[in-house]
Amino acid sequence: ALAMANPPAWHFRQIFGERDPSEETAEEDLISAVEFNEDGTYLATGDRGGRIVIFESSEMDGVPKGNGQTKCLPRYANDASDEKRSAASKVEYRFYCEFQSHEPEFDYLKSLEIEERINGIRWCRGYAGSRCLLSTNDKTIKLWKVYEKTVKLVSDVSHEPGPQGSNAAIAGIAPKSGLTNTDGGTLYPTAATVLRLPRITPHDVIVTAMPKRVYANGHAYHINSIGVNCDGESFLSADDLRVNLWHLGASDTCFNLVDIKPNDMEDLSEVITAAEFHPSACAVFGYSSSKGSVRLADMRARALCDGQAKVFEEAGASRSSFFSEVISSVSDIKFSRDGRHILARDYMSLKLWDVAMERAPVLTLDVHDFLRAKLCELYESDLIFDKFECGWSGDGKLVTGSYHRRVHIFEPDGSSRTSLEADKHATPVVTPLRSPRRGRTPAPEGPIEPQSKILFHSHHPHLDLLAVAATNSLYIYAAS
Repeated sequence: ALAMANPPAWHFRQIFGERDPSEETAEEDLISAVEFNEDGTYLATGDRGGRIVIFESSEMDGVPKGNGQTKCLPRYANDASDEKRSAASKVEYRFYCEFQSHEPEFDYLKSLEIEERINGIRWCRGYAGSRCLLSTNDKTIKLWKVYEKTVKLVSDVSHEPGPQGSNAAIAGIAPKSGLTNTDGGTLYPTAATVLRLPRITPHDVIVTAMPKRVYANGHAYHINSIGVNCDGESFLSADDLRVNLWHLGASDTCFNLVDIKPNDMEDLSEVITAAEFHPSACAVFGYSSSKGSVRLADMRARALCDGQAKVFEEAGASRSSFFSEVISSVSDIKFSRDGRHILARDYMSLKLWDVAMERAPVLTLDVHDFLRAKLCELYESDLIFDKFECGWSGDGKLVTGSYHRRVHIFEPDGSSRTSLEADKHATPVVTPLRSPRRGRTPAPEGPIEPQSKILFHSHHPHLDLLAVAATNSLYIYAAS
């Protein structure tokens, strides 16, 4: 991929959950997951309190609401950069719905408390106008159906005024009306002229979230990632030692794809840190480890894929210091849209791998190189164990978070970096990188605060829109 001749100018667009700087943020309000759906018309966030909040794009204005309405989705040409930037500067998001996804639980067999924190959100294919998403905490995965329900009321009831206390008035029948028999007596009253059948009319449209499946008891260790297959029928989930395959329609059975648990736990040397399905090959998936490697596996080759895998690992990676293994642990991986590249994030850097070349990454971008002198301090404060996400934009840019409330957007050839700060009044900083092979980040001023890290973000799949989670606030940036 080539860098764009005209890099976009990013600017602040919206903020949700704005708070006063002097106000303390409750632990349960901290955002722990952010995800756009497949066309970017909906944006979901999860927090440590187990809640999911969904926002709707203004692109959905004019789309019919209610039961079973098919959503007409906007489309953009792949090369229409001007059209995309124009659309991105006009799109706004608004609150759509909120629901409680997970509750705190307790594992009585292990005497272990299970937090309600949302570890991951993935959108699935919806049907009949509804939207579906997967959410997970440490142990349980849930499939939610989010749909618009039309509330209807009964109107136009047949009732007309009549003499007070008369049965005719109560029945809504006009007095002296009726059919007569041959003797001149009333056979039965005629209500045809006054009887009106009740009508049911739409009154309001409400958004409802309903759990469709609960995928429990599949993991003995904490779930760190979930990924939806491109076939729309299955998904994978990964914990420290296993990767499991689930069918969306069967919550009682899962298949083990990877199992690295040794017979003796004292022999354990690495753990699984993330897993992701290939975007177009439904039998291929990738997973990363705490040793800094990324493995690519094919389910068609073997049922258990931990033995036969393509391994992407830098030859002769440095293990010189006490912290080498910690900082080399891969915290997140993402496939490119065409499936030809894998983006991997460790604590210090962002690496781009070509799936056809295992010996070395095609691009290495330093994100935290300025922190090498502070590793002892970071270790004592546990900040060295922070797990930063990475991601792709629709046109191939590389996105990842950092400290000091910053998120970095790299050009696909590594020629420049745009740094955005999670602040309404901050100005984006564009930095040309001195080497196309390896770019270094200058040290920001000030100490590193735990609340200043940007771990979670999501890029719109088509437009230059970026959603960034900073503590309990959600920032949206657009490029023009």
